[in-house]
Amino acid sequence: MAEIACRIAGDHEVVVLSGSPGGLPASQTGPGKPRVVAVKNRMAGKAALVRRGVSELLFAARIFFTLLRELRRGDVVLTVTAPFMLPYAVAGAARLKGARSALIMHDLFPDVLVMAGLLTPGSIVTMTMRAANSLMFRALNAVITIGRDAERPLLSYSGMTRNKIRFIPNWATLVPAPRPVTADNPFRKALSARFVVGLSGNLGFTHDPEIVFEAARLLQDEADIHFLLSGWGIGFERLKQLQAEANLPNVSFVARVEDAELEAFLVSANLWIIPYRKDVAGVSVPSRFYNLLAVGRPVVLVSEPEAEAALTVVENGLGWVVTPGRADQLAEAIRAASRSDGGAMAERAVKAAAKFDRVTAMNAYAALVDELLRNAELAGQR
Repeated sequence: MAEIACRIAGDHEVVVLSGSPGGLPASQTGPGKPRVVAVKNRMAGKAALVRRGVSELLFAARIFFTLLRELRRGDVVLTVTAPFMLPYAVAGAARLKGARSALIMHDLFPDVLVMAGLLTPGSIVTMTMRAANSLMFRALNAVITIGRDAERPLLSYSGMTRNKIRFIPNWATLVPAPRPVTADNPFRKALSARFVVGLSGNLGFTHDPEIVFEAARLLQDEADIHFLLSGWGIGFERLKQLQAEANLPNVSFVARVEDAELEAFLVSANLWIIPYRKDVAGVSVPSRFYNLLAVGRPVVLVSEPEAEAALTVVENGLGWVVTPGRADQLAEAIRAASRSDGGAMAERAVKAAAKFDRVTAMNAYAALVDELLRNAELAGQR
């Protein structure tokens, strides 16, 4: 979001409402850069659901009143889906002030909660949230999707129309280039296995840790294959619990990897797993996917075939797509990957990552803002 704000600030005055501690880095401040307005935000941990819900509601309310103060008629306001109450506040404030609003759709609520089993499709909470979404989508002027699979669930809402949807995929933060596997990699030094399977990042409600662990169990007698796991979230806590009970010899955990070590960690594995639960298509897209491609690593994606990442894997020949819940298929895909050369797939991964370019994405966001500003000015003249 900071990069998008800085790109747009090259053409327009930009104000950033931030609930994160601290301001932008020095390289993103000064003349021609965004002005940052800090908004009080004390978010409870994800495990404390009630307190977190109250925190999110208070933060959304503060954003709403800050927008009423900052917005002018004809402005454009851009927001994201987390915290999940935030888009409602933004769309409402923009409508009241005669501004235009756009939402970057990372996760679609309540659909993602239904998919995770936390809500039932016909519950009062689900129906209330869907009704609120219909009103919000009617108020929004644009919805940016980062996956092609998001269009179908979005269009199930009465307030959404196809002409509001813009597809702007995320991008790799690492420079796309082949990186060979080396024995002196700090994350591989303690491992004797020839083939390392990696899992990294946040494992939340949309992910399936059990399928990864069950695949490791099925492969525990194959000494050449080892699982290297690093991340956070409820899914990783579950993985640690499973390993504490089974103590599989082919599973290792490393502490959460900081940004400075991310590239070395991604290069340490021969293959990466992205394990989604069933019915994830259209409601969540793995942001880590593009950096895995950038370092030239194939992936095994546990997902429906129509999901955005699955489409990219199949279209470009970047790895394997496995049916959710089928640990036997995941184990077989890992086994197949360990027996393949992987060189051609690595080249295709780097080539594919180059398509997901930061500059291309930034220009697309800038073009959308320009379009909304022009439309807002015409509306103001009428």
